[in-house]
Amino acid sequence: MTDNLLTQLPDPLAYADALSACFTRLGFDSDEHSLPGACVAGAAQLSRCELSQLYLLEETGRLELIAQHLPGRSEAGATASSSDLRNQQLLHYTMNQGMALSLDDVQSSGYDTGFLPALATPWCAVLSVPLFNRLGSVTGVLLCASQGPAPLRGYAPSLGQLGSFAVNQLLMLRAMPSRPAATTPQRSAPLAGQYGLIGGSAAMEQTCRLISKVLHAPYTVLLRGETGTGKEVVARAIHAAGPRSAKAFVVQNCAAFPEGLLESELFGYRKGAFTGAERNYAGLFDAADGGTLLLDEIGDMPLSLQAKLLRVLQEGEVRPLGASAAHKVDVRIIAATHRDLAAMVAEGSFREDLYYRLAQFPILLPALRERDGDVLQLARHFADKACAALGRAAVEWSNVALDQLSSHGFPGNVRELKCLVERAVLLCDDNVILPAHLALPLAPAAAVDDATLRQRMERVERVFLLDCLHKNRGNRTRTARELGVARRTLLYRLARLNIPFGDAREER
Repeated sequence: MTDNLLTQLPDPLAYADALSACFTRLGFDSDEHSLPGACVAGAAQLSRCELSQLYLLEETGRLELIAQHLPGRSEAGATASSSDLRNQQLLHYTMNQGMALSLDDVQSSGYDTGFLPALATPWCAVLSVPLFNRLGSVTGVLLCASQGPAPLRGYAPSLGQLGSFAVNQLLMLRAMPSRPAATTPQRSAPLAGQYGLIGGSAAMEQTCRLISKVLHAPYTVLLRGETGTGKEVVARAIHAAGPRSAKAFVVQNCAAFPEGLLESELFGYRKGAFTGAERNYAGLFDAADGGTLLLDEIGDMPLSLQAKLLRVLQEGEVRPLGASAAHKVDVRIIAATHRDLAAMVAEGSFREDLYYRLAQFPILLPALRERDGDVLQLARHFADKACAALGRAAVEWSNVALDQLSSHGFPGNVRELKCLVERAVLLCDDNVILPAHLALPLAPAAAVDDATLRQRMERVERVFLLDCLHKNRGNRTRTARELGVARRTLLYRLARLNIPFGDAREER
């Protein structure tokens, strides 16, 4: 089956990876409003077409355009457009025959293309693919269109399966009964898990909601946060879950090179551009073409290079050192910094125009002390990885050690926690991590916490419940039994403390 899907495509392995990533994103999407958009974005990425449309057959016998992907054109009106099958021969053929229709020159084919968006450059190649429901009946059409010559026929089998999967997911979501407003709120699985991130705190959930908003948007992302908050990890998550996942993810720390070397590293150079340039060298922008380039510590980039970076963002082109002309690159740039760029702009050490271009979609990563309850999840994760790396059995945690972790401020954030846990695993001889293995300083007795007594009690209770749930692998019945409380009491406390438990397993 894989051969039939991919043999006609130029790079089957890369395409298979990208197709798998699209299926994964659609499988995770539980929102009937965002799922059609994710489908057409994936279809456009896979087929390399400028336009992708998703039509759904309504009970009245009309096709409704429910999603459209066309960069640079507003999609607000996409869901409002519907049309009779009899007036669209191309879609009519696909629906009646249940077969894909690929046109290499739609203008001379005789088919009416008036339903397609009118652009300055006419549409050239079109692929129309039927979509089937679980009973095998045609229930929609996925259409891709290119303004230039493009062999689209080979994409029909895989796009047909992708579109059918999306439509069946959508129909299933629409058929699900709405949840009564009076019931106890049930939180779904933490968003962080969808992106390979660890944590279910409210601060992390907000971060992941921002990530989900920008995944398929062409915006430049600026990751801000204290040192050690995991900016590179989040950047990798954005790349891996986005439409560029099949291409390269390249990282460059702007503070790691002096100005001259950083310029040649980013933009490349031509043979003879300077002493020692004995061959042409492709820079990191070229290495990341089609993918993502993370510019870490962007606040340390010299002013002279900031102007060249601004041109890449504005014009989408780079000019290597010693080259007489610039060339186009397609790179998504993610910038990261722990510095206050707005203050640097005021001081004159960072370009104002570049700052506003980079801060098109800023995401502030929370410090670990703001991620209530995430410390223990991260600690167990790092401990498991350390044990696997050392080839030893998994370790347990003493309650006193967990209490110390929960009360520590972690000025170095996640990076500090990771190093601390790895050292503790190495020092642990009896497979139980004790306070002595952590070597954390005791909190000063005079420290004043302005939280109320109830807030302090809830903070301790939340950490305790999260740890008990983790030990019982999310099983609420066993957790309630271990705590000696009724199951309904546990559910009330979980909801009261904003602890996600929608995906917790029940005992059968």
